[in-house]
Amino acid sequence: MTNRPIILGIVGDSAAGKTTLTKGIAQVLGEDDVTVICTDDYHRYDRKQRAEMGISALHPDCNYLDIIHQHLSLLRTGQPILKPIYNHSTGEFAPPEYIKPSKFVIVEGLLGYSTRGARECYDVRVYLAPPESLRTQWKVKRDTRKRGYTEEQVLEQLRKRESDSEEFIRPQRKWSDIVVSFYPPDEAGEGNDLLLNVRLVLRPNIPHPDLSRILNPSTSHLSSAIRLELDRDMGKPVDVLEIDGHATSEQVKELERMLCNEIPYLGKFCSLEGNQELGTVVGTTGETLQSYPLALTQLLITYHMLKAANIYQADQPVTVPSPS
Repeated sequence: MTNRPIILGIVGDSAAGKTTLTKGIAQVLGEDDVTVICTDDYHRYDRKQRAEMGISALHPDCNYLDIIHQHLSLLRTGQPILKPIYNHSTGEFAPPEYIKPSKFVIVEGLLGYSTRGARECYDVRVYLAPPESLRTQWKVKRDTRKRGYTEEQVLEQLRKRESDSEEFIRPQRKWSDIVVSFYPPDEAGEGNDLLLNVRLVLRPNIPHPDLSRILNPSTSHLSSAIRLELDRDMGKPVDVLEIDGHATSEQVKELERMLCNEIPYLGKFCSLEGNQELGTVVGTTGETLQSYPLALTQLLITYHMLKAANIYQADQPVTVPSPS
């Protein structure tokens, strides 16, 4: 086929923020042009069976990794799949769903990078790594409000799953192109997870936007809230972009321009003040707030999706019509 979907992977532990991140990226790309796949639907056993067997959903043996690879390979060539469905509310399986890929496919879940074959299907790979204390807050909040658990049950589940998280989930970080870590500022109050900072590890696996202007004296007004530095991650040199939750509108617009200059399509979204759906987070009382760090993270990942699409299209052979 002359065109194929561009595939984004978003991997992280349970309640690491995968769905929140995905929602904003899909909005930027256009929800009609995005197919979202959850690899957690590929569990081998339902909740009751897992409890009887003493195995967690994080363990590779509890998931059909070979079918994940097969389906990713089909999606990458533009072919439809019959995707299984796992109902997180009931812990049971539902009838499978016929999925035809759109221009962009976002694949989120626990074990998306666990096999080499699956890893090779992605154009962009993101790993979410919030501090464990913050992830615990998020998981307790989500599972008690949406999945019917008590706080004690959620904490016990986290304790039982810790060894599998350490052995099977966190090592996938090394396969990512971008590592996203939201974290509370030092002055944040207990339980305040709305005004978070973000630390973005940018690995040299893919071409990142030129952010060197952040280091330029003429943009020194950014340095208090937006910083770029060199560091090492898992022993390898990386660029690290940090954005504070208290970044001002002026500082955000400067970084937006750096992202949008190279990808003109992003320009329609590069006014976060006029696009209140990007970077939205919901407070404990139901209020909706906008997080600049989240919105800029969503824009950066979208940049890479569009960049991958441009590179793919440029690599396609030009078909010259035969003379009649």
